[in-house]
Amino acid sequence: MIALSLAEIAEVVGGQTHDIPDPSVQVTGPVVRDSREAGPGSLFVAFVGERVDGHDFAARVVGAGAVAVLASRPVGVPAIVVEDVQAALGALARYVVGRLGTTLVALTGSAGKTSTKDLIAQVLQRAAPTVFTPGSLNNEIGLPLTALTATEETKFLVLEMGARGIGHIRYLTGLTPPKVGLVLNVGSAHIGEFGGREQIAQAKGELVESLPPAEEGGAAVLNADDPLVRAMASRTKAKVILFGESGEADVRAENVRLTDSGQPSFRLHTPSGASDVTMRLYGEHHVSNALAAAAVAHELGMSADEIARALSEAGSLSRWRMEVTERPDGVTVVNDAYNANPESMKAALRALAAMGKGRRTWAVLGKMAELGDEALAEHDAVGRLAVRLNVSKLVAVGGREAAWLQLGAYNEGSWGEESVHVSDAQAAVDLLRSELRPGDVVLVKASRSVGLESVAQALLETGAEGEVAAR
Repeated sequence: MIALSLAEIAEVVGGQTHDIPDPSVQVTGPVVRDSREAGPGSLFVAFVGERVDGHDFAARVVGAGAVAVLASRPVGVPAIVVEDVQAALGALARYVVGRLGTTLVALTGSAGKTSTKDLIAQVLQRAAPTVFTPGSLNNEIGLPLTALTATEETKFLVLEMGARGIGHIRYLTGLTPPKVGLVLNVGSAHIGEFGGREQIAQAKGELVESLPPAEEGGAAVLNADDPLVRAMASRTKAKVILFGESGEADVRAENVRLTDSGQPSFRLHTPSGASDVTMRLYGEHHVSNALAAAAVAHELGMSADEIARALSEAGSLSRWRMEVTERPDGVTVVNDAYNANPESMKAALRALAAMGKGRRTWAVLGKMAELGDEALAEHDAVGRLAVRLNVSKLVAVGGREAAWLQLGAYNEGSWGEESVHVSDAQAAVDLLRSELRPGDVVLVKASRSVGLESVAQALLETGAEGEVAAR
């Protein structure tokens, strides 16, 4: 964060100073909410959680070098006391972003946000210093904490914005007003909470409504292949840039194919030129993500050749998203267990099919959460797709939703032991340990709450120990 005195921070957040001998002392380190991250010059934000009260760690963080605590009550050490810690954190972020004048890029969508954010960051870093959301810290706490890591040297600030209801993105854009806004797609993720795709579109479109007009540099980057996203052009005064495989897209892909290893390759077309891209990431769904990143980068002044080189060299920065690891015995484990929705589940299955040509493929799948009334039908559809893609083995893990995955596969024509329903992650691990063969490809995917990353981790540990029986 830019250096600010405690007196300045108190004024910005509307707080009162307590136990601060010298209000001119500056915060020169990071703003943190985890007491373990506190260090010299930092500001610790004390949140009251369900299990832990950050105020209880006040003395510890000051002992570790923190200048003060942003708190909702006096804590016996230097503190700025406010009525609402979350609101104060947001106010501080808004002030710092306004002081910096950095170009702020915000993105949202039902699927692919984090992967696309990572791509945008890796491309823009080629042009200038860039700060971006770590992992999926895209809510009312994670977003301002990310914004506060920007410094005077930061040219681009890339922020992922999540939403679980109408008004959420409007609130986030109020904290960190974007110049460039990207909407990836409107899908089924959280449809149970929103009540329908039209409501999701209404919420996601709040991002483009927040943009400055075109004459002030505002730019809305919209998916030409998604009708609900494309319709958002009428909700903004910003310049509209379309990306996608549609011939009407300003930034588009042609000659899309997957390499033998399942990595996408295509010809990137931009208004200023074209160039070839072969990605290191896995799955055809990354083409749309790459085009979104390319559209943002082109709008910010990068050439087609520069963008193509950056996309071709970009990797995965966030864990458990199509992480591909090959064991010593040749078994390939694809850990995509961070989260799941119908769109990302189907994309992962298609990637598995492409990666596993000539090899046995396993899809270890669990529940997709927050789908409301569509839950059982969507799980049935995923099970059916696994059969249509000739996935060798489907292992459905968990309760009722997993049972519908397996039932969908069975009704589509799976036979014998091509699909199986197991109770939990340990049962899946036991099955895989007994039946995997060298050269098999295993995809592991479910919503975050299911915790199927433990299956992928167990398989990799098994491979390292040489415990799998080759047969």
